[in-house]
Order: sequence, then C-alpha cells, then structure tokens
Amino acid sequence: MDSQSPSDFLQSLFKELTLPEVTHSSTYEVGFAMALSFVLNCLIAYTYKRTYRGTKYSQDYVHTLLLLGTIVTVVIMVVRGSQSTAFGMFAAFSIIRFRSSVGQARDIGFIFMAMATGLAVGARAYALASMTTPMLCALIGLLSKLDAFAARRVSHLLRVRVNNHIDYSRAFSSAFDEFLSFHQLDSVETVQAGLMTELRFAIILRDPSQISLFLQKLQSLNGNNRILLTPAGNNFVAD
Repeated sequence: MDSQSPSDFLQSLFKELTLPEVTHSSTYEVGFAMALSFVLNCLIAYTYKRTYRGTKYSQDYVHTLLLLGTIVTVVIMVVRGSQSTAFGMFAAFSIIRFRSSVGQARDIGFIFMAMATGLAVGARAYALASMTTPMLCALIGLLSKLDAFAARRVSHLLRVRVNNHIDYSRAFSSAFDEFLSFHQLDSVETVQAGLMTELRFAIILRDPSQISLFLQKLQSLNGNNRILLTPAGNNFVAD
C-alpha cells in the first residue's frame, strides 16, 4: 500500500474540495463537510444562547439546531448530482410533520440560519459558509448588546384608590414628576358600591430602589387608601 505524506494528503484533499464538477464525495470530503457544518452550527447555537432573553430557554432546541444544520449538509451531499435521488428525498421528507411549536419568532430565524449553513457546506460553498456564518453571528451579538430597536417597557402597574371628591388628574402630579419617568392612566373604575374610585396606571420608575418612598408619598396624597404596585413583566410596552 502506498503511503502519502501529510502535505501530499492535504494537497489532494484541497484539490478535491475545490472541484465543483465532481459529483461523488469521497470519505475525506464527507468527514470534512460534516465537521465544518457542525462547528459552524455550534457557533450559531452559542450565539442563540448568549442572546436569548426569554424565560423558556430550551436545551433541546439548541441541540436541534446542531442536528438540523449537520443533517442538511448530509442530505445535500446525498442528492448532489442526482435528480432522481433528490426527488425521492423530497417525497420522503414531505410526509414528515413537526408537531412542536416554535416558542419565539427569532427561533424560526435561527432554524433557517442553521439550514442555510448546512446547505452551503453540503453544496461545497465552504468559503461562503465559513465567512457568512461568523459575520451573521457577530451582527446578532452586536444588536443584542446594543439592545437595538427595543421598545420602552413599563416597569410596574399601579392601582390607587381615592375618594370620589379628589381630582385624580392633578392629585398625584408631584409624586409622579419626582419618582416616575413615564406614567399612563389605563383605566378608571368605581369600587365599593360607587363610594371610591380605583385608578390603574402603567408606570416606569426612575429609580427602582425608591419604591418605598414613592409609596409613602402616594399614601399621603390619597388619604391612606389602598395602593397596589406590581411588576409589569416583559409584555407591557409603553406607547
């Protein structure tokens, strides 16, 4: 058996990888393509984890990204140069039904990104995949770090009960100006058989550490009636 030096092996492998007219993949090329696809999809998975801001992070979803991108590479290498094989593969995959729903809209984008990377590697566009995937991941990381296009989110929901004779449009102006950067009256409702009025505000505190001082001032302005302050969560967006 003839032995090849490492330099000769690398030269022959590079020559084979850069020949687009070759339709059948060697064992070395298959291994190289799968390894490259897996590494690039690991970068995509890492970017997804680092930029995730939801409350239902799924490790299974991240593993799915890795598997999906690598499997797409294998599929493209199988059907490359064979129309009959491609048609049969399409017919086989058309009967698959995915029953799990995607949690967030950005999750769909990462799925397409993993598939595109696997497709590029499987189509022998190694340079394209190696260049575009890190660039996209860096761009996603930058947008996440800058918090680009983020809406102004309400920090708390405030419920205040006042006597009917109080002019609530001006009663709390001093407290709101001192402690809040944003406030919006959402609803007005009569309670206790019409004897009192309950006001509901969406607010943003200037300094969350001053909640107790803010409540004390409200208490003095509304005659020591009931006040309820609750965190708003991520679903409430200020106009």
